[in-house]
Amino acid sequence: MISINDLTVSFGAFDLFKELTFMINPKDRIGLIGKNGAGKSTLMKIIAAKDAPSSGTVSFPKDLTAGYLPQQMIVDNHRTILDEATTAFDKLLDLEKKIESIGNNLAERTDYESDEYNKLMHDLPELSERFHIMGGSSFRGEVEVILQGLGFERSDFNRITKELSGGWRMRIELAKILLKKPDLILLDEPTNHLDIESIEWLEDFLKIYPGAALIVSHDKAFLDNVTNRTIELSIGRITDYKVPYSQYLVLRKERREQQMSAFENQQKMIAETEDFIERFRYKATKAIQVQSRIKQLDKIERLEVEEEDTSSIYFKFPPAPRAGTVVMETIGFTKRYDQKLILDNVDLQIERGEKIGFIGRNGEGKSTLVKAIMEQIQYEGILKEGHNVIKGYFAQNQDELMCLEKTVFETIDEVAVGDIRTQIRKILGSFLFSGETIDKKIGVLSGGERSRLALAKLLLQPYSLLILDEPTNHLDMRSKEILKNALLAYDGTMIVVSHDRDFLDGLVNKIYEFRNKKIKLHLGGIYEFLKKKKLENLNEVERRDKANNTTKAVDSDSKSQYLEKKEWDKQLKKVRNKIEESEQNIFKLEAEIEQMDKLMQNADSQNLNSDFFSKYDNAKTLLNKAMEDWETNTIELENMQKN
Repeated sequence: MISINDLTVSFGAFDLFKELTFMINPKDRIGLIGKNGAGKSTLMKIIAAKDAPSSGTVSFPKDLTAGYLPQQMIVDNHRTILDEATTAFDKLLDLEKKIESIGNNLAERTDYESDEYNKLMHDLPELSERFHIMGGSSFRGEVEVILQGLGFERSDFNRITKELSGGWRMRIELAKILLKKPDLILLDEPTNHLDIESIEWLEDFLKIYPGAALIVSHDKAFLDNVTNRTIELSIGRITDYKVPYSQYLVLRKERREQQMSAFENQQKMIAETEDFIERFRYKATKAIQVQSRIKQLDKIERLEVEEEDTSSIYFKFPPAPRAGTVVMETIGFTKRYDQKLILDNVDLQIERGEKIGFIGRNGEGKSTLVKAIMEQIQYEGILKEGHNVIKGYFAQNQDELMCLEKTVFETIDEVAVGDIRTQIRKILGSFLFSGETIDKKIGVLSGGERSRLALAKLLLQPYSLLILDEPTNHLDMRSKEILKNALLAYDGTMIVVSHDRDFLDGLVNKIYEFRNKKIKLHLGGIYEFLKKKKLENLNEVERRDKANNTTKAVDSDSKSQYLEKKEWDKQLKKVRNKIEESEQNIFKLEAEIEQMDKLMQNADSQNLNSDFFSKYDNAKTLLNKAMEDWETNTIELENMQKN
């Protein structure tokens, strides 16, 4: 499908990577892996035709399309969310404007016999037919489905994009890419700004997507759930593994052991050969052997093994001061921003030693409650701390809380007190800040460096309550693992707000779910919660019935209720089956229509017979019907589950 041939990127005498060659095939799901600075984002930009290589080529079929989501992007600030996402269908929108303009023109004209009028009368049905064939009757429904899948509510659709955070703007850009249905999707850290529900939705979308995807991500669970191939970029070369990320780690370990063995054997042979040459270089009787060994060395292709990056953060949290049994409690907690209600009459209690995860869609109030606990915002109701609670806080918005003009050392020095001041350099060294790097200004640090510095600040004093709001953003997989191990060893109370399932797995034993302005307690870990949540969404009526009926019905009323319940289950299952059938039809028909679109774009329309256009028009009609059925049945299911 796409051929990358002898791709090289050089900066002066330094080769970022050299002569990379590989193929991207239809339906490939590739995880692009490598340490920071290996060139992953650069490679993606070249494939997306955003940058040019020093040498080499990227060969695309003539009609192939690609969509690229970078880590940072500016989205138009003046459109609504719905209008910005709908620009994915720019050709349809232009066609719609032409049809509307012709219609208005015809309504105003009275020169019914003129050539201009006749031309307009001829163009209008032709353009209308093309608009219908291209999906003009259904594309706005597609926009709404994708936006909702990525976490937007219908009530948000008319908000102006300038009101949104960078993360929500990135979701709009992702929605536009998915709506365009390119043959190749290039995603650079797509989960950074998504919550767990949206990540799972994106996973499901990509699993059945008919095109290919190339993904850079530090989200291990996301890579395992989506990819079927892993390309490692290391010391300027690539190694291709036809497996997802976790299996790649196993194969990479085995391969590195083999490489090290071969490298050590070669180094031993080279040393022995060089020793022979040096010992007998000036002996005439050994001249022929010496020259033979010299030629042998010259012909050897020297093996290289990437030096493992052993530099990693290392730390452990100080022992937690003993706090009271109840560390934090809210009663009737309510928070509004202007007229918008975020949390309504929330009660919760956090006890000493608990490891708690705050889970929910973005905007549901997780960070709001954290800010209230940290006394950064006002609220209604009661929020009280227990005895001897000392709070440590890692904020999600590090860029806003740090002074960009201060250095790394000054940032720590201004908050360190007492004996800890003598250990500032040691603490910074544990987080990879040493030598000249401690004199860097915050403004020039990368996102990962700022996250490490924020973590370093948490070591300046012991805390009985640690509150971490999205601590894994910008951290690589190794740093996340080290942070997780440090938190597992921490003996205090902990609240973690995170969308990283692998990070939360085994770390938290209680989940507070934020949804619809309320919170709900779930006992157990993150995957237990997600499994239970999925079952609740699919079997809400059954679950409710089991909770309310703990004994077997024995009288006639109970028997009647049982039969009603059985019939209800039957109807519920029937509706779900219809939804699933509609979804399968939609994806099948979209793939067929996409192929026919390409045929029409690349072929002379005169060469396509009437049977082709009849088949095309029929597929469009069936697609519209399938989408209408899906919407009707989805609404029916929602209404059934509410009752």
